[in-house]
Amino acid sequence: MASSSLLVHRVCCIALFFTLCFAADPFANFELEYSYITASPLGVPQQVVAVNGKFPGPILNVTTNYNVVVDVKNKLDEELLVTWSGIQMRRTSWQDGVLGTNCPIPKGGWNFTYQFQVKDQIGSFFYAPSVNMQRAAGGFGSFIVTNRNIIPIPFSPPDGDIVIIIGDWYTRSHKTLRKDLDDGKQLGMPDGVLINGKGPYRYNTTLVPDGIDHETINVDPGKTYRVRVHNVGVSTCLNFRIQNHNLLLVETEGYYTSQQNYTSVDIHVGQSYTFLVTMDQNASSDYYIVASSRFVNQTIWQKVTGVGILHYSNSKGKAAGPLPDPPNDVYDTSYALNQAMSIRQNVSASGARPNPQGSFHYGQINVTDFYLLKSVPPVSIDGKLRATFNGISFKNPVTPIRLADLYYVKGDYKLDFPTKPMNRPPKVDTSIINATYKGFIEIVLQNNDTVVQSFHMDGYSFFVVGMGFGEWTENNRGSYNRWDAISRSTTQVFPGGWTAVLVSLDNVGVWNLRAENLDRWYLGQETYMRIINPEDHSNKTEMPVPDNALYCGALASMQKQQKVSSATTLIGSSELYFTLLLVLSAVISLVS
Repeated sequence: MASSSLLVHRVCCIALFFTLCFAADPFANFELEYSYITASPLGVPQQVVAVNGKFPGPILNVTTNYNVVVDVKNKLDEELLVTWSGIQMRRTSWQDGVLGTNCPIPKGGWNFTYQFQVKDQIGSFFYAPSVNMQRAAGGFGSFIVTNRNIIPIPFSPPDGDIVIIIGDWYTRSHKTLRKDLDDGKQLGMPDGVLINGKGPYRYNTTLVPDGIDHETINVDPGKTYRVRVHNVGVSTCLNFRIQNHNLLLVETEGYYTSQQNYTSVDIHVGQSYTFLVTMDQNASSDYYIVASSRFVNQTIWQKVTGVGILHYSNSKGKAAGPLPDPPNDVYDTSYALNQAMSIRQNVSASGARPNPQGSFHYGQINVTDFYLLKSVPPVSIDGKLRATFNGISFKNPVTPIRLADLYYVKGDYKLDFPTKPMNRPPKVDTSIINATYKGFIEIVLQNNDTVVQSFHMDGYSFFVVGMGFGEWTENNRGSYNRWDAISRSTTQVFPGGWTAVLVSLDNVGVWNLRAENLDRWYLGQETYMRIINPEDHSNKTEMPVPDNALYCGALASMQKQQKVSSATTLIGSSELYFTLLLVLSAVISLVS
């Protein structure tokens, strides 16, 4: 007779056989309900997007290779999709949660159950809404993938874990921000910076009004904490620092870094970092935690500063006095570029697998394809403000791309995205990249816009091999780091500069490439890579369309109406999922 624990494992694998359960890998189940609540993070009551009634949403904590089941219920008054920044969704772009790969979850209590495996991944990530500028109103939370016990981490186990979510914030609603962009306006200066959904500590009675709730992190003297920091904001790079404490960088977006101390780190929109912070001060008072805006006029943007409190259990008083200084010159992008390129991969450490991270010798692989993606300030196209890559402002197809492939929907998109800027007027189009499976590509991001941009790639991590200023030329390849460049999914591109990345295309599917700055993304600065294995006729390199897929566009007639009940979870939800497990468990008990 099989043991009860083995039986549960077997039942799990049977239930997930047609989704993503592999071998004996366990699973983790979560339910996330998206709704509006009223909050006043900057002292002004406003509608924010909560997850399970919380703002920010709950931390999702799983382990390498877990099969993850997340039932998302949409109680907003508009469509919703949730994306999982940095999670590679191996073989299943069906679960990626962006409009090019998924139909949105309709409003009115509909749900969708995401099912994916965190295959060979570790590290600090986050989840967030991907449509309608909703991330500007919340809906985000930390997504942590911890190591399996058999894989050692390259530092002593910390005494505790701390998650800090930072981001610029507007008191205008995401719908108002969206309308401003639709009307051809810029978003303007944010109203502040939030730390874990809360406004600034009143470090300055002139700049910070009374009555604002601030974040306090409680710690014990002498202990070392793993501090995970995510910038989920709209468009502002933030300099993160903790007064009188060093930040020992150990990981970013799924890869261990060479370990070095920083007094402050620039964290760009969409980026995640993990630090070890030792509580080695005398606790004569509390200490400031600061996230302040970068590359802007500080006299004008002074209020765009998030301030929290680090409180020792033996603290002798409240924090007082000026904030710790940011880097000397907020406009000094050379300093910022040098810091960015100092972040390198720990090539000797094991990541999610036993072999060292540096065992993939990316610098010795011949490049098969080259793309130069150029961005410029938003322009008017057909009377509307739009943002572009290579003169193309992306318009999401009516039917998601792989669904269109599967059901032979013609004319849904074009495989003609240009490899470099074209000498022609900008246009709105559904052009995507026809990438080659198992190719090794070089992408140069040329930022001729006036703001720092964050560039993100779904489905992959890429090696950030170079950054510089001016127009990129082939001669710049001589400066590439071909040994220990950091691998990540989101990188900064400084205005008037370029960033070069290398990526191995071994993950079949359709994957989003985008500006992570919400305004630029909303205005069309994105495209997709379509990566198909022409020799796969048995779903070995790509999972089949999930049974619970939503249908829209040309396939809208295929969508069945969900039965919504206030007392029970929707059809296809996790409760039904567990009911099936119980039935399967009973059947297996009989045959055992």
